[in-house]
Amino acid sequence: MSNTMLYKNYAGSVEFSEEDGLFYGKVLGIRSLISFEGTTAKELVEDFHGAVDDYIETCRAEGIEPETAFKGSFNVRTTPEIHRKAAIYAINHHESLNSFVTEALKEKLAETE
Repeated sequence: MSNTMLYKNYAGSVEFSEEDGLFYGKVLGIRSLISFEGTTAKELVEDFHGAVDDYIETCRAEGIEPETAFKGSFNVRTTPEIHRKAAIYAINHHESLNSFVTEALKEKLAETE
């Protein structure tokens, strides 16, 4: 089971409130708060799609560019020792640290497929 949904390149979280008997979530990876809910999984998906469509339409009507989630750039915090080892590995293999991290992420994510 996944705790995320995808629609038009936006990812939405999936949560459940036992107290309220309600599924709910928000769009991930952007600053704007876009939330959605439903009493069934089908309603949650429909409200997620509607919320994304409304956000895109509102941005268009206001003449602003909708935020793009997961642009391909992020800060990674690690220990100085791991940073040093990764940088030296990349140098010794004639690649950038960004390339090294990208390949390491691809390898790790391939394990989940």
